[in-house]
Amino acid sequence: MKKLFPVVCCLLLLSFTANAQRYAVIDSKYILEKLPDYKQSQTKLDQFSVQWQQEIEKKQADLDKMYKDYDAEQVMLSDDLKKKREDELFNKEKEVRDLQKKRFGFEGDLFKKRQELIKPIQDKVYIAIQKLAVDKSYDFILDKSEGITVIFADPKLDRSDDVLKFLGVK
Repeated sequence: MKKLFPVVCCLLLLSFTANAQRYAVIDSKYILEKLPDYKQSQTKLDQFSVQWQQEIEKKQADLDKMYKDYDAEQVMLSDDLKKKREDELFNKEKEVRDLQKKRFGFEGDLFKKRQELIKPIQDKVYIAIQKLAVDKSYDFILDKSEGITVIFADPKLDRSDDVLKFLGVK
């Protein structure tokens, strides 16, 4: 009887452990890339990015021209004119840096556009994943898209296509 008790305890413990953890693996990047709304939003975001980059490059080209002109005329300018030109160059350089920060900096225009265009789609996918987890009684769902969360994932556990089906995307 003393030898049977530890064996029974181990079997009970293993059965609870086996039943306690139902999990699935998804690839959120794969899911997002299959959504037409995401592709359209990403295209719009890329267009804004290109437009803003061209705006910055134009201002940078103007600044470069101002520097070349200053270098060419520097010898002939009085000290007051030199100082005035240097101040203009400094202000123009600051303007270019500020514009770059405004467009592409932390919480800049690109960040705000991404929040406006992409976040609602990500939220929709997140809600679908939550619903799938509740409907299929998963204890947790792992995302393998970034490669940090999961070292190895058995392909039969990947439920990305189920999420797409739930979203109505083939």
